[in-house]
Amino acid sequence: MNEDRLICSECGQAVNKSKACIIDDKVVCFVCMYGDITPFDIYPIGSVRTKLGSRETSSLPADPNGISCIDLLSSQKRFLYKLEEETSLLIVYYLHKVKSVITVFNRRLDGKKVGVFASRTPNRLSKIAVQEVRLLKIDRNKLYVSGLDAMDDSPVLDIKLGLGRHRASGR
Repeated sequence: MNEDRLICSECGQAVNKSKACIIDDKVVCFVCMYGDITPFDIYPIGSVRTKLGSRETSSLPADPNGISCIDLLSSQKRFLYKLEEETSLLIVYYLHKVKSVITVFNRRLDGKKVGVFASRTPNRLSKIAVQEVRLLKIDRNKLYVSGLDAMDDSPVLDIKLGLGRHRASGR
């Protein structure tokens, strides 16, 4: 069989490797996973620069004192107006190094057996992560933040005002 094609463990159909995911070490095609929902494109607005390297099996929390740089595309600078007045941001980023999904496991936080949606594991199907961080400074199109546990080169999808953990202004 062509190595770009895989057999779905649920329906038995041969599918292109790009149209399948690995869940609990089994191939599941996108049709079995998503039905008739049409996928869509999301474009990154920048990427993370950090010393945190690849560690797919580990889900340690971020070092609250560790500093990461969010290097925005130059086209995004126009959206930074008055951002320096804020201290708490939500960073939406893509878990680009995650290769597989484990549906049920023992949560690192307390050892409780849970599913993906009851955890903060990076091993999720959407590969989308959201994390509240503290904004330290802005230098042109670079945001310096603390508390981000994204790996180096993680694509940044969006930045939003934080929910308040780091907010000083009370807005």
